[in-house]
Amino acid sequence: MTETKMDSFMRLADKLERDRDLSDDELASVLLCDDPHFSDDLSAKARTVRESIYGRDVYLRGLIEFTNYCRNNCYYCGIRAGNKNVERYRLNAEEIIACSDQGYDLGFRTFVLQGGEDPYFTEERIVSIVSTLKKRHPDCAVTLSVGEWERESYRKFYEAGADRYLLRHETADKDHYGTLHPANMSFDHRMQCLRDLRATGYQVGCGMMVGSPGQKVEHLVRDLRFLQEFRPEMVGIGPFIPHHDTIYADHQPGSVRMTLRLLSVIRLLLPEVLLPATTALGTLDPLGREKGITAGANVVMPNLSPVNVRGKYLLYDNKICTGDEAAECIRCMSSRVARTGYQVVQSRGDHIRYKRDHE
Repeated sequence: MTETKMDSFMRLADKLERDRDLSDDELASVLLCDDPHFSDDLSAKARTVRESIYGRDVYLRGLIEFTNYCRNNCYYCGIRAGNKNVERYRLNAEEIIACSDQGYDLGFRTFVLQGGEDPYFTEERIVSIVSTLKKRHPDCAVTLSVGEWERESYRKFYEAGADRYLLRHETADKDHYGTLHPANMSFDHRMQCLRDLRATGYQVGCGMMVGSPGQKVEHLVRDLRFLQEFRPEMVGIGPFIPHHDTIYADHQPGSVRMTLRLLSVIRLLLPEVLLPATTALGTLDPLGREKGITAGANVVMPNLSPVNVRGKYLLYDNKICTGDEAAECIRCMSSRVARTGYQVVQSRGDHIRYKRDHE
């Protein structure tokens, strides 16, 4: 790459940091630039912005994967309904609460209850679990990640005490969404769910897979535009990783480089966003989560699920951290974060704008 081209990319990075925006063509150019010096510069800008808001703190989220039953048949997912080779499990309410009790003793102040869209977990059961958890640990935040519901159900979960809701949009391009999901799943409904969550009062998280089958750079630009418009409190992105029991078993995994680039770009577009360094990133690269933090991420999510079920919640192949006890998981994560020059903190880690608006 000539010096002139590199100078133009550096100017785009400066513009993105200053204006929090670029044109579609400029965003595409930033995403596609493969010069490592540009990556270093963009990551440095993202860290500067992140530290100006959150300091050097990295927030812990205790992940409880409580069921791998799912009614959906997403083509890329290892726990899809059509996969007959999955050893299914579901934790009962007492086991879920026990996971939160253990996590609380270890210092967690946010719990993420994540599962497939399991018909067993009715609206009433989820309300009961959330309300029980909040009564036991009123100083903690509860995040739900249990898929698509109607607005009234979201309202009941919120009134029971759920603070946050994660629902990845997966892709902001309707046609691309249709290639990743069966016809009974609706892109329009997924987007309506996100709007309903926002209207209900949640801190809302969304996000996309990076390198999913059929994805083009223009799809990623559309994702970034959606994030700018929707302004979620959290954005969860990770590289696509194939699962052997799906139609995309032979598809190449997503790029770690592109995922890191997007973390930096999202941090510069949405400075206050809570941005996880995901397990998928660590699965493709042994230092993936550390690289995510130095690219602008400020959240990590150690697993609090019982060890005997972790290996069954496999959305993709070769998932890491399926064998560690919760205490060991948090020690490992704290050490990894410390090596980047940052520190994990025992805090709910609320979104900055959310706190201001609700004081």
